[in-house]
Amino acid sequence: MLRGVLFDIDGTLLDSNDAHARAWVEALHEAGHDVPFARVRRLIGMGADKLLPELGLEAEDRTGRAVAARRGALFRERHLPTVAPLPGARALVERLRAGGFRLGVATSAPPEEAALLLERAGVAGLLASRAAGGAADSKPDPDIVQAALRAIGLPGSEAVLIGDTPYDVAAAARAGVVAIAFRSGGWDDEALAGALAVYDGPADLLSRLDGSPLRARAMA
Repeated sequence: MLRGVLFDIDGTLLDSNDAHARAWVEALHEAGHDVPFARVRRLIGMGADKLLPELGLEAEDRTGRAVAARRGALFRERHLPTVAPLPGARALVERLRAGGFRLGVATSAPPEEAALLLERAGVAGLLASRAAGGAADSKPDPDIVQAALRAIGLPGSEAVLIGDTPYDVAAAARAGVVAIAFRSGGWDDEALAGALAVYDGPADLLSRLDGSPLRARAMA
């Protein structure tokens, strides 16, 4: 039986993927690297350790670290105030919490940024575990999911990851966790193949909870 739910944040609870992409484009431009928005947008869901190499930059050299730091500052100062929770985000978290699920966070965002994202999503006080960002390797590697499982004290066989990108689905599979995917991050069903079920977003899953993989406990 599924007893735990791990939530990604960006694109899953918060409508922030475009904002992240814009912050990366701006930070890269300031560093002399003009990268199209569409190219960066397809990489949102990865951490800087994966995203920068995909763009031909080293994540751990001086330039890579500077770009990542500037991206964080631009996002927090310029873009975070403009993003909003996805419809039904808080209500879904509340419903699953009331149903007895152990709730955790599995995000590629750095821990300090993850805390701000959870507040912006309106769910900061509802999730039992601390955000599991900052793990050794970001999604699609399993490190973040494994850290989140440790935080809620469950094996992978008893948890589900809810995310919005192929990187979430891949990370869950590598950690031995089933995934539920949302289209709210901008990916279609083909890209999200491998998820146990796919929904439009939090409100859609909440409205169909009685027919979802989370039914048994949520309806108890």
